[in-house]
Amino acid sequence: MLNKLKYILIVVILISITSCKEDFLERTPTDAISASDALANETNMQLVLNGVHRGLYSQSQTIFPGGDSQRAGNHYWVPLGDNLSGGLIHSAPANNLGWRTEMQWNSHTQPTSLTNELLWYHRYNIILHANLLINGILEGNLTETPTLNSILGQAYTYRAYAYLSLVQHYSRGYLIGSPSTDPGVPLLFSSESPFTSEPRSTVEEIYNQIGQDLDAAISAFEKGSTRPSGGPEVKSQLNIDVAYGLKARWALSKGDWQTAADAAVAARQNYPLMNESEWKAGFNSNDLSEVIWGSNVIQTETTFFRSYFYLASNTFNGSQIRNNPKIADRRLVDAIPDTDYRKDVFIIDAPNTNFSASNNEGGLDPDTGLPKDPNYASDLDAYNARRAEINAEYGITNSFNQHPYMHFKLKNKNPGSIDPDDVIYMRASEMYLIEAEARAMMNDIVGAQNALKPLGEERDSAYDVTVYNTQESLMDHIKFQRGVELWGEGFGYTDKIRWDEGIDHAADGGSGASAVLYQGAYQVEKPSLNDDWIFKIPQAEINANPNITPSDQN
Repeated sequence: MLNKLKYILIVVILISITSCKEDFLERTPTDAISASDALANETNMQLVLNGVHRGLYSQSQTIFPGGDSQRAGNHYWVPLGDNLSGGLIHSAPANNLGWRTEMQWNSHTQPTSLTNELLWYHRYNIILHANLLINGILEGNLTETPTLNSILGQAYTYRAYAYLSLVQHYSRGYLIGSPSTDPGVPLLFSSESPFTSEPRSTVEEIYNQIGQDLDAAISAFEKGSTRPSGGPEVKSQLNIDVAYGLKARWALSKGDWQTAADAAVAARQNYPLMNESEWKAGFNSNDLSEVIWGSNVIQTETTFFRSYFYLASNTFNGSQIRNNPKIADRRLVDAIPDTDYRKDVFIIDAPNTNFSASNNEGGLDPDTGLPKDPNYASDLDAYNARRAEINAEYGITNSFNQHPYMHFKLKNKNPGSIDPDDVIYMRASEMYLIEAEARAMMNDIVGAQNALKPLGEERDSAYDVTVYNTQESLMDHIKFQRGVELWGEGFGYTDKIRWDEGIDHAADGGSGASAVLYQGAYQVEKPSLNDDWIFKIPQAEINANPNITPSDQN
């Protein structure tokens, strides 16, 4: 089975870097599945889906040919949302995989950047796989069965997921623009060569298609077989709950508040909120009770130094982390009540041990031999003792630097290693927060409070939702709760676009980020006033697609 998964390639989608380019490989790998064979029966269609599942987290070139080893799918794209929006803060100038370049907004703003090309390429490859399955099932002559409907539901869900990702990155935000006229992305339904290049559809057209696909997915899942029970691997399979969760995200991003609330409630029903021990376990496994969807990373197919935790977790044994421990915005952390156990994963008093720390307060003073960290300036023993205590608690060594406000929310199952861990995409907590925001935007104060109450009371022993009794106070609190609960899980970029909020690391006493390190990204105007929030269309796509010209560039 692993060999089949490793080489699951569909000949009709062996394209080079862009989705619309008509430059296809003329040969089929010896153990690839041809287009006709892929659609011959349910077993082969499931193999196609398994390839897409793995393609979500693999190094790009191993599943979707033409990629680049510098990106491993959602290992990169998930934390990128918090890296770009200033939530996942760099404490030093390490730049492996261009992670600092991303943070400084010097990558997605360039049409030739690897990030712009590969995100586009990755999502359109998902769409082409989905089209293959959808068209094959709808136009074929296979007998309808629950299994076939489940495959069809997953294909529609994948297509909706990919288009939502594309339109949210390469187009102006729905709520801050003019979706009926704003350019979106090319809308493609083809699954057979030769592909016809398409121009950019409008944002509204893309959103409409996403909605249609999600409704079709839900309808298919209702007639389909249920997702099997088992270990973390089963949650890599999409089901009706994933479709409802994506529908909640889609509706929230377009201001369809009632649909967002209803879909969020439907999505979370079978996923109880995590308790304290689960929440502090590291967010490294689909086994967590409230995980609705995530990639189960195959042990033998690890991405090593291309992984999510390499970029974001302070327990991963890689130079990006050892030399540049990631910290949280101290304004956010300081606002967390002491009665809220989520505060425990942010180590406010961690000593600054990094001689390369961008705040110039790291390591020891060469003249006095005392710590430069003002919290330990006259007490080397306390500095060393606290460092040793943190090392012991979180399974790291002195080869890992520490920094005030560093986090241990994301932790390897095997700390201090490079072992692979799962990548979580959707949790029940997000669905409570979506419902709360949607109801607050409808000015349903009691409804929003009731949506927040289960989550708040689980996390904070002194939680009292009744103090948030106006729309303004509720929205401020919901933003805070999203910031804490979903920190490091990649939602910062789309949240800021939806709320039309900029980035200001200097405000209210400062985030802890360095203006010298962050450069132009230290303060960024809100999305409605700054088109740099929109990813550039890849230059390779403009070069290849006769229906997209330089004048279409964002």
